[in-house]
Amino acid sequence: MNPDTEVDFDFSPLLIRYKSGRVHRLMGTARVDAGTDAVTGVTSKDVVIDAQSGGLAARLYLPGGVPRCEKLPVVVYFHGGGFVVHSAFSRVHSRFLNALVAAAGVVAVSVDYRLAPEHPLPAAYDDAWAALRWTVASCSASGGPEPWLAEHGDAARIFVAGDSAGANIAHNVTMRAGKDGLPGGARIEGMVLLHPFFRGGELVPSERADPELPRRAEKSWGFMCAGRYGIDHPFINPLSTPAEEWAALGCRRALVTVGELDTMRDRARMYVEALRGSAWEGEEAALYETGGEGHVYFLEEAAAAAGGDKAEAELDAVVSFIKRSSAAT
Repeated sequence: MNPDTEVDFDFSPLLIRYKSGRVHRLMGTARVDAGTDAVTGVTSKDVVIDAQSGGLAARLYLPGGVPRCEKLPVVVYFHGGGFVVHSAFSRVHSRFLNALVAAAGVVAVSVDYRLAPEHPLPAAYDDAWAALRWTVASCSASGGPEPWLAEHGDAARIFVAGDSAGANIAHNVTMRAGKDGLPGGARIEGMVLLHPFFRGGELVPSERADPELPRRAEKSWGFMCAGRYGIDHPFINPLSTPAEEWAALGCRRALVTVGELDTMRDRARMYVEALRGSAWEGEEAALYETGGEGHVYFLEEAAAAAGGDKAEAELDAVVSFIKRSSAAT
């Protein structure tokens, strides 16, 4: 057998890895250029955050018509894709960020973290942490390394957000922010988890229709992290975190969204319940549910066309969550 064609791990419909180590991604590889979006008027550009550490990059977004030196909330965004596909430059995420930035009036930093299996976890978590620290430092009043953030970024209104695996990253980077601290003593104002990717060794009600799910979940998680962490490690199963350790979650408010048809919906619901009943001293833990829709439906082209009202309502919930901090400023 040719090791370049013999399958080592079939992670369809996302990717296939061959025994030679070659990885063939089946989706999420198309890239769109930065620029000014004709629909929203949002302008984007690509930047390198850390040229010394594998070229960590991001796509920045700025709403149109922002007066010079006006400060805006900052959203640090992590894309989904099972830790293995998509990028900060993919069409589906660029479209979503354009819509979010225009509606919320924020400057956004969409992080192009390293993907597994070439860079197994915790590489994505480490990149997310580096990008968050860089973002906060760039919002310095004295002017940081990125002009858009130096001029418009408000370090007192930092949000972290993500969809699916990106929501998982947002949770974990927020935990690290609470433990390790951010530059200048900054604190995350809000955390937005859109259909978070969480799993665990025991089935929850929304997973029980598929008794084989724990086996598959453990196998795929092991692929993402190269076997470094078990399926009940807090990275993938926050519900395994002792109640007293939730105090480290370094944000003031939290919003979690979920789709009714998503097998992970009950884990998202239980996450909010655990947060509310924990030692976390935040002010708000909100849950937003969309009926009749599956996992990250709002990102899909076809679903957006068929159920645009639901996707718009979910976006409105996120925008409202962000703007409440603006009203309090």
